[in-house]
Amino acid sequence: MVKKFVYGTPFETEAVVKKIPSSEGNPDYGTFSTENGFSFTTKLADDDMVFGLGEANRGINKRGFLYISDCADDPNHVESKTSLYAAHNFIIISGKTHVGFFFDYPGTLRFDIGYTTSDTMTVSCENADLYVYMITGDSDLDIVKQFRGIIGRSYIAPKFAFGYGQSRWGYKTEDDFRTVVKKYRENHVPLDMVYMDIDYMQDYKDFTVNEERFPDFEGFVQDMKKEKIHLVPIIDAGVKVEEGYDIYEEGCEKGYFCRREDGSYFEATVWPGWTHFPDVLNADARKWFGDKYDVLVSKGIDAFWNDMNEPSIFYSQEGLADFKETAKKYVEGDPEVPHYMVGGKLQALANNHEDYKRFYHNVNGEQVRHDKVHNLFGYNMTRSAGEAFERISPDKRILMFSRSSYIGMHRYGGIWTGDNCSWWSHILLNLKMMPSLNMCGFLYTGADLGGFGANTTRDLLLRWLALGVFTPLMRNHAALGTREQEPYQFEHIEDFRNVIGVRYRLVPYLYSEYMKAALNDDMYFKPLAFVYPDDKLARNTEDQLMIGNEIMIAPVYTQNAIGRYVYLPEEMMFVKFLGNGNMFQEVLPKGIHYVEVALNEVPLFIRKGCAIPVADFAESVPDIKEESIRMVGYEGASYERYTDDGVSRI
Repeated sequence: MVKKFVYGTPFETEAVVKKIPSSEGNPDYGTFSTENGFSFTTKLADDDMVFGLGEANRGINKRGFLYISDCADDPNHVESKTSLYAAHNFIIISGKTHVGFFFDYPGTLRFDIGYTTSDTMTVSCENADLYVYMITGDSDLDIVKQFRGIIGRSYIAPKFAFGYGQSRWGYKTEDDFRTVVKKYRENHVPLDMVYMDIDYMQDYKDFTVNEERFPDFEGFVQDMKKEKIHLVPIIDAGVKVEEGYDIYEEGCEKGYFCRREDGSYFEATVWPGWTHFPDVLNADARKWFGDKYDVLVSKGIDAFWNDMNEPSIFYSQEGLADFKETAKKYVEGDPEVPHYMVGGKLQALANNHEDYKRFYHNVNGEQVRHDKVHNLFGYNMTRSAGEAFERISPDKRILMFSRSSYIGMHRYGGIWTGDNCSWWSHILLNLKMMPSLNMCGFLYTGADLGGFGANTTRDLLLRWLALGVFTPLMRNHAALGTREQEPYQFEHIEDFRNVIGVRYRLVPYLYSEYMKAALNDDMYFKPLAFVYPDDKLARNTEDQLMIGNEIMIAPVYTQNAIGRYVYLPEEMMFVKFLGNGNMFQEVLPKGIHYVEVALNEVPLFIRKGCAIPVADFAESVPDIKEESIRMVGYEGASYERYTDDGVSRI
């Protein structure tokens, strides 16, 4: 059952699409207060677990730490970080009873989940203007399904988006991209997408292409499609301030950029230099900006990723002036301005919360200060694209995913988990985020395989790819200046061919389970706790996940490991896709087992009485041959496979 409670005058985020009547009073769970802002407090029993929060740090069970919903461009995802790129304010308290809460509040929201006091959870925010949805049910999964039912169907990506993608910040010219595709194809490593980071643009201007580097962009797009490759250009949130740039001039003329309190357009620097931010919370501006995607769709592009949309700010006019004044005083010997203050000011220039108080959105004629609705920017930027795609491409799906998000954006696109690093711990972080994101409606998800920042290693990349085989978004992406991490940069490329090839062998199953999850408000990834709630060991196992109804995954995420321990909550069939293209199959009883997994192998476990469809190796999604599909698993088991053309809107 879902109940809705209204506090103050909430901002309409449109995260919830189902009409739910308001209930009187407070929820009959925990303690609610509106004396100093808003707070919800409840005691946690020793065995209670807390799930949810989508893209958040640490484990699947969120107990024991502080999480702050405050979309932040922060690439250093260490354990101490309390905010990442998204704000997903949905939690489930799981114990003797099961209850879920969605705090529909677009500003900064704190979740103290046994951090200050180990047996107490407090959710709080500055202003008591929000909707609180309380959901009760028979199980954690029941609560998730009810929540998903009120927030609307999850985004459905085209089938080609379930192939493998290669990306790197640093591919600049047409020849760079052609070389990547050539090396993949000549080494017979599967590939469906190549991503275009900011260097394809003219001076980092949205919806432009550098004509010197891409003299015939439309022809290039078509050449890539002949190779069965989809190009995926990036779109950033900031619009360059430049006379003669049509989008800048049109946005200024129509009043579609965010403004300061005095009515002037707010300016901040991002990649293009000084920029304005499109006011995507304004319905007219949102439509205007979304329609600009047709500039590239009309040239044959059918996939995009949105970035820098927290929005990220390098520095503002006001912030720079403040820094200059501090530095001047220091240089002149002002004893009140020590050297550390200058350094602190410099560090604080980027993504400064004071800047988020300096600009406003026009929402239905009312000026709304950005920091009050900060977490909605990325959501509405991607919404602008998703709504436009329905007009631009009414019959065919377009791939879209974003960095920043809020619940509600899940209807318009997926997300990738941002600027991770080439650290073994980030493989595990990737794994643990997946079911939490599914709880909040985000199904098309994945991380930068191999790590975006720092330098990867051959073994780390292979192990991470073996996890990426199962994530709907499977993309290898790295930062400028880091070690090149395309598979052909390493010895024994056949190992990469095999691991990535397993993805294509499993697409018939993975795509089917994704579609079932999207169409039935279900989860693609589930924690073991959701499937085996009465099994204490399963409930506390966080490095293994269920996918769909049939399989469990347990990736290796430890350097130099030859395998790992796995807990089977029931009898399962251990399946390894071997380096020579064959499969190893062994039925294992319930219990703890050590399984060996070589670097060029991909393991999975099929539940008792189940089987899954597996195809032959293919180098692109359209090359997967239907007639090659056979069932792997328990003899006599059946499987109901979802199929469609992979393109038409549903």
